[in-house]
Amino acid sequence: MQAGDVIVWERTFTEQEIQLFADLSGDKGRHHVTADERGRIMAQGLLTATLPTKIGGDINFIAREMVFQFHRPVFAGDTIRCEVTINSLDEAEEYWNVTSSWVCRNQRNKDVMTGHATGVIRK
Repeated sequence: MQAGDVIVWERTFTEQEIQLFADLSGDKGRHHVTADERGRIMAQGLLTATLPTKIGGDINFIAREMVFQFHRPVFAGDTIRCEVTINSLDEAEEYWNVTSSWVCRNQRNKDVMTGHATGVIRK
């Protein structure tokens, strides 16, 4: 892994996953449990935030700070593609200091979430 690398993951959220996350997190806002006028259930923001954290887990990233910007809602049935860019990778004694940024886009190529993180990867 090196600075400039881009790691991609994509998934489609389901109503069942939104309900399970509501039960797990306690975030049962009306918009997460009741369909809107178009019959859609909105995913929790932090459920959407699991996309870059899944990639972080794949590379054994231990976060020290994560910042999320939510640009538009994600609904059950939306397919979201997350692209995490490794911005820097600096060697320390027992770990690598890592900074990253990401953009998540829906199936219409619209940004739904962006953000950045700092943390470490143990050697």
